Amino acid sequence: MKKEISPKPSTFRWTICFLLFIATTINYMDRQVLSLTWKDFIAPEFHWNNNDYGNITALFSIFYAVSMLFAGKFVDWMDTKKGFLWAIAIWSVGAVLHALCGIATSGVLTGNWMVGFAESKEIIGRVDHVGAIISTSVTLFIFARFVLAVGEAGNFPAAIKTTAEYFPKKDRALATSIFNAGATVGALAAPITIPFIARSMGWEWAFIIIGALGFVWMGLWVFYYKKPHVHHKVNEHELTYIQQDQDDLPNTDASVPEKKFSFRECFSYRQTWAFAFGKFMTDGIWWFFLFWTPAYLSSVYKMDSTQSALPLFVLYMITLLSIIGGWLPKYFVEKRGMNAYTGRMKAMLIFAFFPLLALLAQPLGSITYWIPVLIIGIAGAAHQAWSANIFSTVGDMFPKKAIATITGIGGMAGGIGSFLINKSSGVLFDHAHKAWSTVDGIPLLEKYPQYVNERLPEGFFEQLEKSGAVVSDGIDKGYMIIFSVCAVAYLIAWSVMKALVPQYKVISK
Repeated sequence: MKKEISPKPSTFRWTICFLLFIATTINYMDRQVLSLTWKDFIAPEFHWNNNDYGNITALFSIFYAVSMLFAGKFVDWMDTKKGFLWAIAIWSVGAVLHALCGIATSGVLTGNWMVGFAESKEIIGRVDHVGAIISTSVTLFIFARFVLAVGEAGNFPAAIKTTAEYFPKKDRALATSIFNAGATVGALAAPITIPFIARSMGWEWAFIIIGALGFVWMGLWVFYYKKPHVHHKVNEHELTYIQQDQDDLPNTDASVPEKKFSFRECFSYRQTWAFAFGKFMTDGIWWFFLFWTPAYLSSVYKMDSTQSALPLFVLYMITLLSIIGGWLPKYFVEKRGMNAYTGRMKAMLIFAFFPLLALLAQPLGSITYWIPVLIIGIAGAAHQAWSANIFSTVGDMFPKKAIATITGIGGMAGGIGSFLINKSSGVLFDHAHKAWSTVDGIPLLEKYPQYVNERLPEGFFEQLEKSGAVVSDGIDKGYMIIFSVCAVAYLIAWSVMKALVPQYKVISK
């Protein structure tokens, strides 16, 4: 197709980047509805504890991990437009399915299926078998999370592939940091909308309203997306800029099919292992902050979901500083003359030092909750800056036909890391809540040995405090342990990545 000749380059690539930003924002809002509603709205209805929630989030991570492995291949096979549409359609359906878990629990336990949200809650409240309520509801939420995970796994492979199509290598970290900021904006918008929807309309409507946004985005994607070399809004000057790298010329000869990379071939490269290890060590940190920070403010500082809205808003506002993650490597490339990989790794090393501040979050949190909020915000900004660059290392070293597949492999590794930190967090926090708490200076389990192998009753600590007992909750010690892991993970990841790929080396085939 002959491109329009214009004296000024068009800038349509940034419109595509904005669409990726919106998709990522919706992705993270859908992902965060559960974390902002479970403690105040869902747990009282279904009798969940930290371990139940930890199981749900951990299994979501493993579903996401496995799905990421195949999502990359799926996007490479379906190509960008159809692959992205399938992904967001599936995850939007999964988001809405959460709203039906209460009705389904009522149906499974009592046979009452044709009921409304309020009526199902009343029916569940009359069920005497608490264990059945817990196991049934957790199973149903796990299924909804499975559908959500399968769809959400396609977002980043499709977005990274789109970025590689529309941006030259030197601009990909900036473009990635912009669309990746959608994760921050989604996390930012969630606490100032979702708890208030849940409180005024019911937690089910929070899932339905946020889930419906994905279907709106699908219409925009159908209307706006085409490959840059055939898009009428991309003129010749912009296309030349986009294709300035040697491997960016599209294959226009239909008689010569583009050869794909197999999984076996991908795993034969040290570059794949470097990317995968970096994701394994660091993805779970962001997911921990995303899934557990609302519970942290609730458990340690006794805030409900509406009281924590402002601290969470400020926290995720700070993470918008991650936009520097796209600018810094570009500065190293253009001003210091480094190649893309070297500049990116230098920037990532700088970002890897900031999470060390998490070591101070819990010790200084006794002064005011704003200190851990600010520290977690800075660590989150460092993660998002790191994330934009680690994604871009794939485009630096692999041809476009392998990008979605390699991104999927890294996403799988990140999902496994996320599974481990979410599962261990739930177990650790429940253990710390019982084993490390004291009542009037006496260890809780020494004073109440009947709870060694049993769940604590709901509101147990509150009842003790009302009776005049002095209670010291040990859960803050559990958070200190996880914060310490978060603090050092990035430096370990960077060191191993650098050892595996010490110098810039492009994979060609």
